Amino acid sequence: MSTSTTASVSTHILDTSVGRPAEGVAVHLSARTGRDARWRALGGSTTDTDGRCKDLPALPEGTTHVRLDFAVEPYFEKTAKKQADAQQDAPANRDSGAVFFPEVAITFAVNPGEHYHVPLLLNPFGYSVYRGS
Repeated sequence: MSTSTTASVSTHILDTSVGRPAEGVAVHLSARTGRDARWRALGGSTTDTDGRCKDLPALPEGTTHVRLDFAVEPYFEKTAKKQADAQQDAPANRDSGAVFFPEVAITFAVNPGEHYHVPLLLNPFGYSVYRGS
């Protein structure tokens, strides 16, 4: 929850290659108190069956920048065979099977008192992110 002196963050992941939430993705949250400050690891969570992280840690007072690190490689390794079998000419069947983006790191600026919902739209060969509501 944000307060007048802190911001708050939430996220979810949608696997657009199958049109479903991405379950079981580890997400780590870091923060810093200025452009030149060191990143401070705050903790993490794992996406649930709805692709959401409902228990990300609170941001400390003075946070100006936030980084979300999504560990997507294990998710795609687990789901690639199932997806490839559903589509015989899917990239997993044509290519080496290596994950193109093994992780996704999103860094953004925050202001006290604001809530930031940052959805990740993900597929094996690309991703998109935006500030949601």
